[in-house]
Amino acid sequence: MAAEPWQVAEIPGPVKAFVIQKPAVVIGMMKKAQRSILVAGHLSLQMLKECTALDYALEIAKAGGADVVATAHIIGEMEKRGYNSAYSIPAVDIASRLQDAEWNGLDGKGRYDLALFIGLPYYMAWTILSGLKHRAAHLKTVSIDRYYQPHATWSFPNLTDEAWEDNLKAVRDLLKGGKR
Repeated sequence: MAAEPWQVAEIPGPVKAFVIQKPAVVIGMMKKAQRSILVAGHLSLQMLKECTALDYALEIAKAGGADVVATAHIIGEMEKRGYNSAYSIPAVDIASRLQDAEWNGLDGKGRYDLALFIGLPYYMAWTILSGLKHRAAHLKTVSIDRYYQPHATWSFPNLTDEAWEDNLKAVRDLLKGGKR
């Protein structure tokens, strides 16, 4: 469980993401947030032992009251799963909107103060999170992906598929009121 960037040739700078050692950290961030958003990319369709990472992400978003943005083609996958309240927006566009202090969110009810990311290609998430880190001081970011993202505010460390699934399950279960 290293806290080093998965993409080793990139240098993130002196301020790096805090490592999520316990899934309860994500719960605390979501409960503290006034408005949260989950950005899910196509790599969240990765099949884990019990289901896809997208299935866990949608349950986390629903239990945590987060708006959901589907990037790429996964809006159809969300609809197949009965999740019909997601917005389909390209990843770079949602990143730009999250930086905009004048943007009032997907529903016009105000800007977000917490953004969770899962399933974007590593290099793309790296760049998006770097931009948000430098241009969106109001926003905390959390990478719930398998690999450590140093530009997020908080990030899971580099994990095996099994450990990643355990963490996603724990976040889901804790948000739903279960104990771990």
